[in-house]
Amino acid sequence: MGRRPSNKPTSFDIAYLAGVSQPTVSRALRGSKAVSLATRQKVEAIARQLNYTVDKNASSLRSQRANTLALLFFEDPTPDESNINPFFLSMLGPITRHCAARGLDLLISFQKLDDDWHKKYQESHRADGLILLGYGDYTLYEARLRQLVRSGTHFVRWGSVDQGTIGATIGSDNFGAGRLVGEHLLARGRRAIAFLGQADPHYPEFQQRHAGFLRALETAGIAADPALFVDVISSEELGYRAARTLIERGRPFDAIFAASDLIAIGALRALNEAGLSVPGDVALVGFDDLPAASLTSPPLTTVMQDMRHAGEALVETVLAQIDGRALPPSVMPTRLIVRGSTGG
Repeated sequence: MGRRPSNKPTSFDIAYLAGVSQPTVSRALRGSKAVSLATRQKVEAIARQLNYTVDKNASSLRSQRANTLALLFFEDPTPDESNINPFFLSMLGPITRHCAARGLDLLISFQKLDDDWHKKYQESHRADGLILLGYGDYTLYEARLRQLVRSGTHFVRWGSVDQGTIGATIGSDNFGAGRLVGEHLLARGRRAIAFLGQADPHYPEFQQRHAGFLRALETAGIAADPALFVDVISSEELGYRAARTLIERGRPFDAIFAASDLIAIGALRALNEAGLSVPGDVALVGFDDLPAASLTSPPLTTVMQDMRHAGEALVETVLAQIDGRALPPSVMPTRLIVRGSTGG
């Protein structure tokens, strides 16, 4: 006699109606890519018809998992008291949506880089894996990453992707984006282009953006002028000071590539105070495409990073580790958003 769904439907009921095994149902409802799309859709449709919901507690007991990921923000200098870079806040939506789609809970916390955050989640077993956003000085962060690798902690981070990458990493094509910005400004007829950003091993993403920019200058046969380079980390106030420093040096320049939108927004204020028009006297480009970038006057030309796919990739990469699979570092594409600050 065939199995009939019980008053409280189970995964075995779904398996019977779908003509698959119960483990296949479990994998399908977790969104596992080991199950074909057609089978996943069939299982999900039957689950909806039966008003079936996953018993997370039972699932966790069977798998010895918390079915939870932890998202850790690290402090970053900001003009308000949040101390969270707004770029990383823009990643929160895609990450939370994809966790929900995968039936996962997400713990969100704010960490100081010099705290023992790397031990807290590892020892408490509150989360199956970590997603790390922001890091300030990479040379300080690097030691903690090595400890996570040695301890076997499942984690993925957003950052620079290169040969020396430690642990699972998702990041943008910073070199390619920097070169794209350089080519754009050169095509606008700019030749004395300044760079604002700390381009060294402490801030490897800025370093890669600067390297791509230099490649564009080199290809065009233009030598970079060291006097048009100012070290600065991602802060609106520090971007303002960096642009003031650049102006006070007295070396002519007709464009600025700022390593972040926050730096660019601060620089725009300094240029306005100095009576320099944008883009008439100075073309200006930022990086990140923060919501504020389209609200400046003029609106800011900037580089957009693919936040939606980045959020999905971060979640899927740490889940692959939990399932015993290692995914290679992933480089996300970028796109130049041309607005009024370079002549639109």
